[in-house]
Amino acid sequence: MRTQTKDTQLSLTPQKALEILMEGNERFVSNLRFNRNLLQQVNETSEGQFPFAVILSCIDSRVSAELVFDQGLGDIFSVRIAGNVLNGDILGSMEFACQVAGSKLVMVLGHTKCGAVKGACSHVEMGHLTGLLEKIQPSVEKVQGEKGGEISYEMLVEEVSHENVLLQMDEILQQSSVLRKLYKEGKIGIAGAMYSVDSGEVTLIKEMFNTPAVAANKSKIEIS
Repeated sequence: MRTQTKDTQLSLTPQKALEILMEGNERFVSNLRFNRNLLQQVNETSEGQFPFAVILSCIDSRVSAELVFDQGLGDIFSVRIAGNVLNGDILGSMEFACQVAGSKLVMVLGHTKCGAVKGACSHVEMGHLTGLLEKIQPSVEKVQGEKGGEISYEMLVEEVSHENVLLQMDEILQQSSVLRKLYKEGKIGIAGAMYSVDSGEVTLIKEMFNTPAVAANKSKIEIS
């Protein structure tokens, strides 16, 4: 499997970038991963990198984006933080990935049985973790407001994980003028997905692509 180059990166659309990730997950689930020469990829990427996507995922040890999407060295930017939440440094990293390094897709990847989400649902307070879990609280409150007491704790965790992915996707466009501009110009897409720690399968929950309208040809043919 060849390493991403500037030419292959430039040829990709945001939609194709998402297809590559999902096809990689299908290989992962089927245990048909590409046979890569990683040492060769070290050499091939030594002078530069051209990742086609940046993925925000949790630090959970079971959810390595490179593995679950069957990607090699130099293919994706992987940003990891408990609960796959945003902060200024992460947004800056995404801006670098897309504006400077040319990535075509931003993905927020949540997962089932997330410890950070469980902590937010249980209102855990512990050192710096307290502030991190507060970023998930809007999703907890939304789900609890919609479901009331008619939901089990296990289902609450899963629905909050799902809602948190959607929240972080919205926050990316609201908080970053750089990424918002790239999205409006159709240069990047944004996707949200959930990873199952039971099956290894990634399920898409939202895709956002913007294709700018092509200006109508206003030229007129003059008849003499």
